[in-house]
Amino acid sequence: MSFAPSPCVPAGARSIQEQRERWDRKRKCTGRELVQSEQKYCEQLDLITTYFVEILKAKGTLRQDIRESIFSSIKSIHLVNQTLLTHLEEGKFGYGFEQFCPHLHFYTAYVDNIQTAKRVLMVQLKKNKAFRRFKKLQESRPEFHKMKLEDLLPLPLQRIQQYKHFLRDLTENTSPDNPEFQQLSRAVKAVSEVAQRIQDNARSHENHLQLRRVQKLLKGRKTRLLAPDRWYVREGWLKTVPPKGTETKPKMFFLFSDILIQAKPCSSMHPTNGNKFSCQRVYPLKECTVDKVFGHTKSQGGLISLTFARAKLLLMSSDQEDINDWYRSLCLAVGQLKSKNTVVHRREELLRQPLRSAMDGQQSPAASPQPHGRKRAMVREEGPEGSQRPCSSSSRAPAGECAVSTSKKIKLSEAPNARSQESSGSSCVIL
Repeated sequence: MSFAPSPCVPAGARSIQEQRERWDRKRKCTGRELVQSEQKYCEQLDLITTYFVEILKAKGTLRQDIRESIFSSIKSIHLVNQTLLTHLEEGKFGYGFEQFCPHLHFYTAYVDNIQTAKRVLMVQLKKNKAFRRFKKLQESRPEFHKMKLEDLLPLPLQRIQQYKHFLRDLTENTSPDNPEFQQLSRAVKAVSEVAQRIQDNARSHENHLQLRRVQKLLKGRKTRLLAPDRWYVREGWLKTVPPKGTETKPKMFFLFSDILIQAKPCSSMHPTNGNKFSCQRVYPLKECTVDKVFGHTKSQGGLISLTFARAKLLLMSSDQEDINDWYRSLCLAVGQLKSKNTVVHRREELLRQPLRSAMDGQQSPAASPQPHGRKRAMVREEGPEGSQRPCSSSSRAPAGECAVSTSKKIKLSEAPNARSQESSGSSCVIL
């Protein structure tokens, strides 16, 4: 039995060819899925622009500012994506996204406005009877497939996340020698920035809701939680160990990025505050030191020591996992706050101008004395290392003036330290 001789193909070339074939199959599969999902996405955008934006504009059911608050740049997004769909259907993925990315500012504006859109839509549905009837009529059309306007408005945000994954798959399965590789790589970077902005806005909105929720839980208005750079971390029950005695008291603690709030439950018999808490103390984390007294092993529970400038707090829990989570959260919050303050202080030191050298450069030894020579003498008498020198005869000051200026310098140098000591004492606020 004879066999026909087969051409000899090197093993390395065969493996490269197989890899290219796998890339091509994955690329075609990703491209087909991208085109199909883009067609559906453009149809949904067309529903919003046709049956809501255009008809509402023609009927005048909503004012122009209210329409813009709800729909923002959805019409511009629809036009841009129709052009993108044309390029994708032709198989021009790199070129299509290269033309699409310069118009991502429409998506950015839509992302920044989405929370306002939801809030305005809710208000109009509650107060505007004509709009409520119009919305219900439009959503009953067969084209909507029982989808509501509330489901359609977040679609551009979801589509950006999908673009990020599609573009990454296309880039990974495109040969670097292909001209589309660089186009797709730039598109991945541009789309990822918008996707990150969506995540940051969603996280910021969730944090705002948490701050408002805790604010409503606290009785009274003495504690203001809504601060620009404040982030909610966690909350829970912990037992406080008093410095005298052995009785532990359960308290409710709310941990934020810069403060720790200790609260106690209000009386359940209270008509309005039965489910609220009364704030007892607010501990700033700026000068806090966190130590784990015990609970390093797998024994039940643990004890955490928090040391402030003028207070010390011992927190205990019988749940080992819970006390470990509290310890990690406290250490992380304190560490991030201290590192942030260190960066700010270093930046201020770099921006600070050398006042003494500038003044010395402006004055010359032969310069004639001015009426305010005492202040210049105070600056001149201090050496480069902060040492004091006796008054020179060229300053033309009276004999007793040197001692007076020296004492004034000491008082001026001590004043900031006194103020800083007074400010550091306010580390624990009792409300």
